[in-house]
Amino acid sequence: MPPPPRIALTSGEPAGIGPELCLAAARSSLPVELVCLADRGLLAERASQLGWPIRLRDYNPNARQQHEPNTLTVLHHSLAAPSKPGQLDKRNGRYVLDLLDRAIKGTVSGEFAAIVTAPVHKGVINDAGVPFTGHTEYLAEHTGGATPVMMLAAPGMRVALATTHLPLKDVSGAITIDSLLQTATIMDTDLKKWWGISAPRIAVCGLNPHAGEGGYLGREELDVISPAIKLMREHGIQANGPLPADTAFVPQMLDQCDAVLAMYHDQGLPVIKHAGFERAVNITLGIPILRTSVDHGTALDLAGTGRADPRSLMAAIELAGQISTRTT
Repeated sequence: MPPPPRIALTSGEPAGIGPELCLAAARSSLPVELVCLADRGLLAERASQLGWPIRLRDYNPNARQQHEPNTLTVLHHSLAAPSKPGQLDKRNGRYVLDLLDRAIKGTVSGEFAAIVTAPVHKGVINDAGVPFTGHTEYLAEHTGGATPVMMLAAPGMRVALATTHLPLKDVSGAITIDSLLQTATIMDTDLKKWWGISAPRIAVCGLNPHAGEGGYLGREELDVISPAIKLMREHGIQANGPLPADTAFVPQMLDQCDAVLAMYHDQGLPVIKHAGFERAVNITLGIPILRTSVDHGTALDLAGTGRADPRSLMAAIELAGQISTRTT
């Protein structure tokens, strides 16, 4: 039997729930060799606060270290400043990105099969003087992925975004025929690559209520989205739409597609989070490495309490392991 895939787990914002989610994952049996990138002292302190008897062992890149319940393999990176649960400190903004940089380097080189990321706090990274809009864009910039696509996957549903972290007023101008074709092409390619779907079916949402109502509620569907879908089909992509977003997610429609392409962040993500919150997984398409993540934020109010739900992180680890095993 080949060894299980080695997965890099970045612990994210130290003041948030990321470190304890990593510890919570370590308490269970896992089908991967998990390597947590974090400050070892921070993990030890959180485990002690929570009363979790978890053994921390040093990462050895030259030896396979099978995961054992209540054991966490740690690739140590030092905090810039002491961290307390719920209290952001911009001095640790660079630390968060150092974890991600090391994981990216290791995954590009083949040291790791995939990256799983715990949540980060965009604001504190920007306060530290580093422009940062999110994991998705950062990963693309540092791996040569020209156009990253953000997709969330939950049981029975996959939702990708045509635009990500934009103000709503800027969405219409950001959607073009070319950008939609490029996004759908990436979806088609990676649904085949990561999930093994031979001919992915993509449901494309409209932008406006009722998908524009024939132009009476906006022309984006007529001028941009419909021409893009026509091009998708000409390129061999099974695309359907534009569909009114208020009916695109009903069970009858979801049964007829493998993924939904939503036009903006809050058109698609509230639906999948309602359907599968704490079970949904964020996966970045369009980059040359595999990355999955939790579907939630840093939850500063829960940090250090032990009440944070680890199911989304567990699902992200399991999906990364499944895809890595299938594609190797």
